[in-house]
Amino acid sequence: APVGAWVNVSLPTEPIIVVFALFTAAAGLLMLSGWKPESGGPLRGHRLLLGFTAGAILGFLAGLIGRGGGSFVVPLLYIAGLPAKAAAATSSFVVTCSGLASFFSHILTAARPNTLLWSMCAAAVLAGSQLGSRFMSTRLKAGSVRLVFGIILIAVAAVLLAKDVF
Repeated sequence: APVGAWVNVSLPTEPIIVVFALFTAAAGLLMLSGWKPESGGPLRGHRLLLGFTAGAILGFLAGLIGRGGGSFVVPLLYIAGLPAKAAAATSSFVVTCSGLASFFSHILTAARPNTLLWSMCAAAVLAGSQLGSRFMSTRLKAGSVRLVFGIILIAVAAVLLAKDVF
């Protein structure tokens, strides 16, 4: 049974969504401003602490409201001192691993899997990810990656507020 099946708790999600939207908009503005972390960024121990703490908090809040936390990982990694391209690549890797785990879990529990549809989706994802990663590594500069992420993050914040709050 799902974890929440035996607990009848109803939490208001609007305040959490507003916090997420504000964080997302702030991260987008940070990316668009051209701000760069200090050279070298935080010390290794501080990066681990920042990553664990912020990742746990964001993951917990994302789980409470049923949202993915991927759009928060790139700015967090960028603030921690990773270059924009490396932060985007790291986030993509984590999302890929998470998606594969969910996919295989679903395959093992699905009553009637549609293997043709799944195979077509897997092929499309593989092709798109290869094209996207090659395009990013060969054609996009770090400033372009920051620009695209900044615009996307601000759009995500606007959609969060419009859809779930207003």
